[in-house]
Amino acid sequence: MGAATASLALIVSVSNGAKAADSLNGADGFVGQWLTQDKDGIFEIKPCGQALCGWLVGLDYTDEVPRDFEGRSECRLEMLTDFTPIDDRRWQGRILDPRSGHSYQARIWKDGPQVLKLRGFVLGVPLLGSTQKWTRYDGPAVDTECHMVKTSQ
Repeated sequence: MGAATASLALIVSVSNGAKAADSLNGADGFVGQWLTQDKDGIFEIKPCGQALCGWLVGLDYTDEVPRDFEGRSECRLEMLTDFTPIDDRRWQGRILDPRSGHSYQARIWKDGPQVLKLRGFVLGVPLLGSTQKWTRYDGPAVDTECHMVKTSQ
């Protein structure tokens, strides 16, 4: 490999690394655990590749863990996928409805350090959706079956 080719390969490699880092720039405010609006679920959001993803890690249930449309446990089910920034404030990806198996477009954004807003929508039109307000979760840990203790958070 010639010096010019090696230099070009290095520039492309560094450039791709910078793009990868940029795609997660601003992700820190979203990373962590979030209590759903109805206070019956806890999601953990963290990086997955060059995006953010979210797993259901806590559920409020009494008998047995809820199941998805295929009969699998919803415990640790990845329900938020491929969230990438669309501007300085908002990220867009997909949210899974575990009861039907359908996934929908969704956006997340912060409304202060302790509040995350999530809007799921259909047909690519945010007006055709609804928004939930999630709060940062710092309550008791959940067990291996994702059973959570209801809090007054």
